[in-house]
Amino acid sequence: MANRDIELIAHLMRRAGFGATREQLENLAAQGYEATVEQLLDQSSERRMGDDLIRRFHPELSGMMGTLGSGENWLYRMATTTTPLREKVALFWHGIFATGYPKVIHGKALSDQVRMFRYRGMGSFSDLLVQLSRDPAMIIWLDNQDNHKDAINENYGRELLELFSMGVGNYTEQDVQECARAFTGWTLGNREYMELRSMRDSDWPYGRISWHFEFQDDDHDFGEKEFLGQRGEFNGDDIVNIICQQEATARFISRHMYSFFVADEPPVPDWPYTEPQDPAAIDTLVQAYFDGGYDITAMLRTLFNSDFFKDQAVWYRKVKSPVELVAGVLRLTEEFDRPRKEILDRYQQAIFMGQFLNNPPSVEGWHQGTDWIDTGSLVERINFASQQLGDVAKPGVRNMVERIAGNPSAVSPELLVDACLDQVGVITVSEDTRRELVDFASVAGGDGAARIAEVLQMVASTHEFQRA
Repeated sequence: MANRDIELIAHLMRRAGFGATREQLENLAAQGYEATVEQLLDQSSERRMGDDLIRRFHPELSGMMGTLGSGENWLYRMATTTTPLREKVALFWHGIFATGYPKVIHGKALSDQVRMFRYRGMGSFSDLLVQLSRDPAMIIWLDNQDNHKDAINENYGRELLELFSMGVGNYTEQDVQECARAFTGWTLGNREYMELRSMRDSDWPYGRISWHFEFQDDDHDFGEKEFLGQRGEFNGDDIVNIICQQEATARFISRHMYSFFVADEPPVPDWPYTEPQDPAAIDTLVQAYFDGGYDITAMLRTLFNSDFFKDQAVWYRKVKSPVELVAGVLRLTEEFDRPRKEILDRYQQAIFMGQFLNNPPSVEGWHQGTDWIDTGSLVERINFASQQLGDVAKPGVRNMVERIAGNPSAVSPELLVDACLDQVGVITVSEDTRRELVDFASVAGGDGAARIAEVLQMVASTHEFQRA
């Protein structure tokens, strides 16, 4: 098969997943690009490391009482799942609907929210927003338990419009207030326990009291409201329906999707003043949004099959987030064939690079792109990737080294470099990068396996490997 076929699918797997090995890419290329897209979009079956096994080795992941448990559990999924797009989409929504532990103080509630992103995040955007509005972690994060019919709290209503659906400039202050009125009475069950700190925690191993959504009709404002030009006795479901009808919503979500899966856009606060880098691509996604009845899978299918996604000009234009980098490396090294205590180290290494899952820096989430890179985080990224890919004790690395060593043509520095780039996921590098790698391979010492491992380490430090 043509190298172009495998390279294109390698690009798809870096964006729609966390990368893939050469062997996996060959199998996918054999079935074709469009069939691979459909396989990624198909969420009907999954194989991964099971929660029962994880919790047997990590009992702290059952209660998830601390700041780390829910994120570690999620990293296990990213590293072992056969449906990587599901986790990638959950990560996408986590960056938009950013919710954090310092205020929620409930790891299980945050993990439940991610589970909701996982199973609702590729369906109807309308359904997703309704579920988000009922999500206990979000209710606490944006204070909707304090939103009462006689004293509204605008926090959730404002962020729903500003950061979750439409963007600044597409609504008025009156719309914010009417939106808040519609969500009065949308609160938590078990709230009495939350308010009595002495009763906030149940006994180990069950962790904190499990919250659930509760609608309190005696605290809901059933009066007439005027929202985005429509009038009626709206509740939260009605508000979401009206939001999803707006072209501003379609454009806002389309630009987020383009930025996450295609090429980095500026931070969201700049969007009212900065045109998208590819307006035609945004128009295409907007059309898919409406044609599919707000269906996220329909938008993703359009995106992955589009010319603007396949265009080589956008390859390696996205800086991998720390979690994407760590998950991708773990899938190559196959370190976690079973639960291991090292998951804490890997999770903390992502934190050192600047991304703490379930602990975003603000309600805006993380700024993407080159904002991931500074002098400190770059050193952490390169050290992590090169250390992991140079460890021949890890089964995935050992397999790569054996495949390269078994190729009699990979003797010269040039062919050795090409073989290493191939094995880590068919990475295409610039001529300058390749020249540096060849120069390094020419002087790398040690026996065959050690030399190959050293070149793999150098590949992991390249500009292209650090990007997607």
